[in-house]
Amino acid sequence: MCDTASSGRIFNVLFLCTGNSARSILAESILNKDGAGRFRAFSAGSQPKGDVDPMALKVLESYDYPAAGLRSKSWDEFAAPGAPVMDFVFTVCDNAAGETCPVWPGQPMTAHWGIEDPATKGVLDIHRETAFVTAFRHLRNRIFAFAALPVDSLDRSSLCAKLVEIGRSDGATSPRDSAA
Repeated sequence: MCDTASSGRIFNVLFLCTGNSARSILAESILNKDGAGRFRAFSAGSQPKGDVDPMALKVLESYDYPAAGLRSKSWDEFAAPGAPVMDFVFTVCDNAAGETCPVWPGQPMTAHWGIEDPATKGVLDIHRETAFVTAFRHLRNRIFAFAALPVDSLDRSSLCAKLVEIGRSDGATSPRDSAA
């Protein structure tokens, strides 16, 4: 269960996508920069590609978001003993949302924030870059909305409703209604 009673606490957030090479990487960087020190973001995938998509790094750098140290990794790292305990877990691709996730220590709140995969948008760099910028903007808007929530003062039910609402914002790929 997410601890919402302790003011000043840093909340751990995990963004999941199957390949952990694009959308989840973008979200990790955005929240780490824009989370105002209230959040610590991570990303992972069920079947990590092993490399971060170079276009994700290019877009992050072009908007002055940190790209150093980002890597494609398995979600198993975050289910292992000694891993940071997550307060929130967000799936950002429909495939990851449909997979059976590990049991996360601490029973974090979860929601689906599906964004279209920019890595599948054509072979020309201009088309790919446009798709990555679009994904970046949708994720940044969702993260701004999330970071603005009074997480410390909302009850679990109200917070779940807000997380679902954020997941339905512009760019949503799937109208999933579940949050836990």
